Amino acid sequence: MANPFGNMFGTPSDPQPSEITEVLLDTTSLRMERIISMGHTTPENEWYDQESHEWVLLLRGKASIQFEDPAETIQFGPGDFVNIPAHRRHRVNWTDPNEPTIWLAVFYSQE
Repeated sequence: MANPFGNMFGTPSDPQPSEITEVLLDTTSLRMERIISMGHTTPENEWYDQESHEWVLLLRGKASIQFEDPAETIQFGPGDFVNIPAHRRHRVNWTDPNEPTIWLAVFYSQE
């Protein structure tokens, strides 16, 4: 079960070996996650190809997401968001290695 209370901007004090993903809300039609990256990227030649749509907002830091078809790269700063349709292959190809990058990701279906 998701934690009913927290702080969106809280980050660990030590560097982490991988991204931190915290489920904030999980229902049958919607899942909300807080993701913390610090220089983390999607492994080379790997792509997310999700069953759900994903609306993602960058709260803090800097990052870029690369899309496969059509080929496109989007640079993100605080406040930038994108809606990614289900099965649109994408990858995180850069996050700022010098400060935490905090994402709010909302996964949903339109059924």
